[in-house]
Amino acid sequence: MAYHGGLIGVLLIYIIFCYKKTINHWHFADLFILAIPLGYTFDRLGNFINGELYGRVTTLPWGMYFPLDPTHQLRHPSQLYEAFFEGIFLFLIFWSIRKRKYFDGFFLSLYFIGYGLARFFIEFVRKPVSYATFRLGPFNLAQVLCLGMILVRIFIILIKNPTKQSSP
Repeated sequence: MAYHGGLIGVLLIYIIFCYKKTINHWHFADLFILAIPLGYTFDRLGNFINGELYGRVTTLPWGMYFPLDPTHQLRHPSQLYEAFFEGIFLFLIFWSIRKRKYFDGFFLSLYFIGYGLARFFIEFVRKPVSYATFRLGPFNLAQVLCLGMILVRIFIILIKNPTKQSSP
């Protein structure tokens, strides 16, 4: 939940900044969004080194023991899953298509869709935080918020799609 709350705060400040400086926020976001997945990779590697935010109990051979786990059970290294899928994998996608011309806001939308999809599935193996008890059927609050991110960004891509707009 910390990611989604922080995201809302950053987006509000970002929009205010762009409005006051009369900057096209879609274009500006696409300039720096490509670096965010790598930053996220290092954040999750830090979580792994600190032994925090580990996953659920597992019997898989790559499960790990975390010193801070009071139950001392084999757990998913969910921080590494996140570092790879929400970080390295997403960055590689961006890097491979970075020079193609898309509409302003495309990379921002692609980031939210990619992050949302990766986080949605990783939440199934992540150990839930004690204060996050909200559930909507089989999904926790982070998954619901990720679905919202994905759907909003797909909608934005559909309405901003330049192939639907006629040229002057």
